[in-house]
Amino acid sequence: MSDTSSNNSFHAIPWVGKAILLVDLDAFFASVEQKDHPEWRGKPVIVGGDPDKRGVVSTASYEARKYGVHSAMPSSQAQRLCPDAIWTHGHFDRYREMSNAIMDILRDETPYVQQVSIDEAFMDVTPTKVNTEHPIQIALRIQKRVEELGVTCSIGVGTSKTIAKIASDMDKPRGLTIVYPGTEQDFLTPLPVRALSGIGPAVETKLKQMGIVTLGELAKTPRFEIERVFGKAGTVMHIRANGGDDSGIEIEDSIKSVSNETSFAQDLTETKQVEAAIASMAVKVGRRLRRKQLKGTTLSLRIRYGDRTVRSIQTTLNKPCDDELEFIPKLYKMVREIWHEGMPVRLVGVGMTGFDESEKHEEQLSLFDLETMTDEESESFKPIISEAPKRKQLLQATDSIRDKFGDDALQFGSEVRSRTNTTGSSSKNVADYK
Repeated sequence: MSDTSSNNSFHAIPWVGKAILLVDLDAFFASVEQKDHPEWRGKPVIVGGDPDKRGVVSTASYEARKYGVHSAMPSSQAQRLCPDAIWTHGHFDRYREMSNAIMDILRDETPYVQQVSIDEAFMDVTPTKVNTEHPIQIALRIQKRVEELGVTCSIGVGTSKTIAKIASDMDKPRGLTIVYPGTEQDFLTPLPVRALSGIGPAVETKLKQMGIVTLGELAKTPRFEIERVFGKAGTVMHIRANGGDDSGIEIEDSIKSVSNETSFAQDLTETKQVEAAIASMAVKVGRRLRRKQLKGTTLSLRIRYGDRTVRSIQTTLNKPCDDELEFIPKLYKMVREIWHEGMPVRLVGVGMTGFDESEKHEEQLSLFDLETMTDEESESFKPIISEAPKRKQLLQATDSIRDKFGDDALQFGSEVRSRTNTTGSSSKNVADYK
């Protein structure tokens, strides 16, 4: 392993075999804000929800991270740690624009690009008889081109996605970490098990109970012992801890789901409040479906209660749909199956999937248990506007206004009612960034 950000000695070491890069944009949202607000450069910047409304940190600049602020931290805690930080709710259209420009740079280098989030992508730059350029030269050029756009990235270079991902986290910001072919085990052995993608706190705790703290210890443990505790996931863990990973770059640009969710500063308890929140999220989902020219057949609703427990429910539509005026009433019916008036609601999420025949009957939309409505239950409630042509005309008009003047230029009453009570934290799936 070596860092060549200021060193060109790699030219003496030829690269043999597969070469995978993981390009990770450094503190991306905050970096874009600092690019667009030059007076914020060098200062702590936090993108996230309001500290006084149960908001959550989305991204913190490296200046803010020095105070202990990190993603997913409650905004109130971040404010205590870094009281002088500059706060912003974020500008997601701008982040998406910058992300697309950077992904275009990556695709200039190779068609084998797999974007995994708005700020992360894998690339296959394996040398061939035709393309003989050294992978590290490509990585250095990418860093330079990205920096010319006003943000920076860290890159991991390895023989697999697992190695490249871990390497990209080793040296930030502006890091370049290389794991040469044949050195994978030396690189992995001393690292904590949490360094491996997919190992979270619960798995880490179980591994510690087995006396396994490092990836080297995980690699040396007989596979059957890991499989006995973790099943098929244990097989994958063990293979990757030993430096193996044959998963390729997935360049298919298929979108599995479009979803949006938001949390609230004060719990919702009344039907009109919950329905307004559902409608607001449904409008966002419908708009994104139409932007991507997608129609889905499986509609889902997710509720987090005041005690932080979560319930989700889904229903299969009779025909593919991208029209929130048609599916909002179905969501109102669905919520009655998992909530009743008076129950505190902290978060509401709406999602759509099933964009082709092979996905129509997909049931697993989240890590939470899902309930499924019967056909009889889902057939209650008619569209908000019964005539389909009138619905289409209205949605075309509202989409046109929002395209020209921004998403906030025109809002339905439900959106206005729910917006005043949000924490400023929202979540969108990766499909929204492609």
